[in-house]
Amino acid sequence: MAKVFRVIDTGIRDGRRQIAFDQALIDAHKAGRIPDTIRFLRFPPTALIGRHQVLSRELKLDHCRAHGIGIARRITGGGALYFDEGQLGWELVFHRSTLGIATLADLARDICEAAAAGLSGLGVNAKYRPRNDIEVDGRKLGGTGGFFDADTLFYQGTVLVDMNAADMVAALNVPEAKLAKRALDSAAQRVVTLKELIGAAPPIGAIQEALLKGFAAHLGITPMRGEITAEEEALAARCHDQEIGTDAFVSEIDDPGAGEGVLSGSQTSAGGTVTAYVRLEGERHDRIREVLITGDFFVTPPRTVFDLEASLRNVAVAEAGAAVERFFAQADVGLLTVSPADFRAAVDAAVGPRR
Repeated sequence: MAKVFRVIDTGIRDGRRQIAFDQALIDAHKAGRIPDTIRFLRFPPTALIGRHQVLSRELKLDHCRAHGIGIARRITGGGALYFDEGQLGWELVFHRSTLGIATLADLARDICEAAAAGLSGLGVNAKYRPRNDIEVDGRKLGGTGGFFDADTLFYQGTVLVDMNAADMVAALNVPEAKLAKRALDSAAQRVVTLKELIGAAPPIGAIQEALLKGFAAHLGITPMRGEITAEEEALAARCHDQEIGTDAFVSEIDDPGAGEGVLSGSQTSAGGTVTAYVRLEGERHDRIREVLITGDFFVTPPRTVFDLEASLRNVAVAEAGAAVERFFAQADVGLLTVSPADFRAAVDAAVGPRR
């Protein structure tokens, strides 16, 4: 028997409020107060950074502020995104046991293949590109990502419907290395919209229905339109006002390399970049005082990076790399785009010259 998923649409809302609604859905689902759910959402012009990214490094903040582009930090990992009314967001919130799939990587594959199949019903040749993109002929039509929080999976994606790529390039600092990796001259060449592919932007409702058909057929679920509850709205408002909507949350990671004695190192692989910022202590500067790890990676559960940072405090510099390996060996962690070796390499690159 197919599993029923409630379908809701929060429409166009301020970026920080949309992210706060993400957290509300997760909290309500974990508490057993809402069923498995699919949500559609849209944004006014907004630049969104991943949970562990450095704000001022990823966004052209002066441009965003001068042009009224909202600035928000997601609760998921991944890279910086530009959103406006010409894009559609979708997300699934459901219990770990619903689909009978255990790992984040396997769920990402199945969900992305379902979304790609649904979008193909609109007349495009959409395909899943490991590990978390949906593409047409090598150009990105949408990105995805998510995590487990206890037994609740939160997984989200985007569809580029009708967007001026120049607006994206103007708002985001796209790393040259990321473009060179794909032999592209600009970020605009990397993405493609449904409007470009089909010749006209399909109605948002038609795109939603196509995605729902893909989810139903390939995930074995039954999507049913439902209502947003007053409890969800109230919880989302609290999440916004107390944390996600605050400037402090958005700028939580802004200029980690500033200040005396901050060492840094990065590791870039096919799945993304991990950067470690390290302060040392001790007469010989041979012990780690604190570590901050940033990047465009996806990791589950959400506290993994914070727990890793805590585990490295007071560790001898000579043992730093081994300590990273021990952490991942002992922790129940899922990594979607990078590996434990990438985290070790970033920490080693930061402290290595001091050994």
